[in-house]
Amino acid sequence: MIETPYLLFLGDAPDQLAAKVAQGIKDWRPENAVGQFRMDGCKADMKLADMDLAAAKAAGAKTLVVGVANRGGVISQAWKKVLVNALEEGFDLASGLHNLLRDEPDLVAVAEATGRKLHDVRIPSVKYPIANGVKRSGKRMLAVGTDCSVGKMYTALAVDESLRKMGAKSTFRATGQTGILITGGGVPLDAVIADFMAGSIEYLTPDNDDDHWDLIEGQGSLFHVSYSGVTLALVHGGQPDALMLCHEPTREHMRGLPDYQLPTLEALRDTALPLARVANPACEVVGISINTQHMGEDEALSYMAEVEKRMGLPTADPYRQGADRLAEALLAL
Repeated sequence: MIETPYLLFLGDAPDQLAAKVAQGIKDWRPENAVGQFRMDGCKADMKLADMDLAAAKAAGAKTLVVGVANRGGVISQAWKKVLVNALEEGFDLASGLHNLLRDEPDLVAVAEATGRKLHDVRIPSVKYPIANGVKRSGKRMLAVGTDCSVGKMYTALAVDESLRKMGAKSTFRATGQTGILITGGGVPLDAVIADFMAGSIEYLTPDNDDDHWDLIEGQGSLFHVSYSGVTLALVHGGQPDALMLCHEPTREHMRGLPDYQLPTLEALRDTALPLARVANPACEVVGISINTQHMGEDEALSYMAEVEKRMGLPTADPYRQGADRLAEALLAL
């Protein structure tokens, strides 16, 4: 078990989106976030107290969580001094990066010398099966996006929260490091061997009550050439009854791919739905989640109204408006 509360390490994150792991923890488990540690040049800010290691320790923090999800998931040399010092100050370390803490000899040596723990969240702890496509009882929603980091996790968490408030049976199913750190369990999908990815999602979303909803955290995008394979594993392994389209309309290009433009919501619908119906012919697109964080209130409301009229689906920004209308769309299936 990872000990809470956390000191969120933002490192030298180049922008707010690069610190999405920390953002997710701060938004969904604020009681676990004592403060933030930012290095020179950091352009992310969780609006938490900036603390050095001694101040965070005095405030009760027990684990330094690497809250940055950089491209390739690497531990930079610039971070290493802070991580070593944190171990020496009595912190455990937790990270969801591909570059594992346990693969860094200096971190391992200091952890052993100080009796501290290294938690690599992005390590599968289960021997997953190969997917078999057998129909499972219960209901499932999958959030799919026009791009990476557009709000798929936030949407699934928000819909789960709304369903619970409505008295419905619901479980958020984490498939990435942030979701796992928030909820304490899940599948680190992008670290699963390719042949077993879809099977791991079958494992994550087993048979359940007929009126129970699994809200599956989306990953990547079918249109993102770097990560589309992870998305397809979710589409087929999840056997979703419902797809929730997620979009951030102000981007000029795909995340990390300046030569690729975002697809339209229509293209996402028309690509994702046939693929989902391979595993579940009854699947439907039920709603649209728009990330309007870079829009003013009037602009956001106008944009969402236009999308809803054009697409004929309930459209909302779960952060601005809550996810009740999106949850109601699920219950109406």
